[in-house]
Amino acid sequence: MANDAVLREVSLTLPMLPDMEIAASKTATAMAELMEMGSDRIDEVRMAIVEACVNAFEHSQASDRKVYVTFAVIGDTAPEKLQITIRDSGVGFKPEAVEEPRIEEKLRAKSKRGWGLKIIKGLMDEVAIESSSTGTSIVMSKYR
Repeated sequence: MANDAVLREVSLTLPMLPDMEIAASKTATAMAELMEMGSDRIDEVRMAIVEACVNAFEHSQASDRKVYVTFAVIGDTAPEKLQITIRDSGVGFKPEAVEEPRIEEKLRAKSKRGWGLKIIKGLMDEVAIESSSTGTSIVMSKYR
């Protein structure tokens, strides 16, 4: 994949309103189907996008109350991977400081939440997170 090129690209701006992550999920489905990605892989992409969007909605504290999502079909001459970038202009966080959830502790804890990043990393083939005081970008990819 020396000459990876963007074969198709779609961008969405999602307001932080209930169920807007579903719009991103539906767009991911359309892009993945265009690539002829298998249904199980499409479901994994959809779940990862929902998790990433909900994390941005709940934690970013973005003053513009928006999340920006870009879908790119990448390959030499044929689609090879779907790359999704989810970006906000919020307060940021330190990804390395996020503790890995442990099932034993979560079962006893009052809140069962905190699994989002682990789920995303488990569902996608590649995940990169960049975060600073001016926002966060999660770039995740799934190969066809």
